[in-house]
Amino acid sequence: QVQLVESGGGLVQAGGSLRLSCTASGHTFSNYAMGWFRRAPGKERESVASISYSGDRTDYADFVKGRFTISRDNAKSTVYLQMNSLKPEDTAVYYCAKGKLYARTLNQNNYDYWGQGTQVTVSS
Repeated sequence: QVQLVESGGGLVQAGGSLRLSCTASGHTFSNYAMGWFRRAPGKERESVASISYSGDRTDYADFVKGRFTISRDNAKSTVYLQMNSLKPEDTAVYYCAKGKLYARTLNQNNYDYWGQGTQVTVSS
């Protein structure tokens, strides 16, 4: 059974940083892409970042380019999201998800398992 558990969320002031972690179990982590997504209050879930199975290719939504970095440690079955220069509009529940394939993608339809999410709140 695939399980994804996020951690690292919290309350931070604008301009601050947070590092999210997502630890996976129940599948061969190193065979699949991983992604981070978020849902802000009253909004649809949106894609944030994705990383290929090996970690050598990444992709980002335009609104986080240059501020967020996705990475993974296959030995620890963990994917990370380093978030810098946070803005109040980054406030959301952040979810990690397991890709159906090895290639990175921001298409949410290409993910089949999701974590329960971790809250990130950025105060102005």
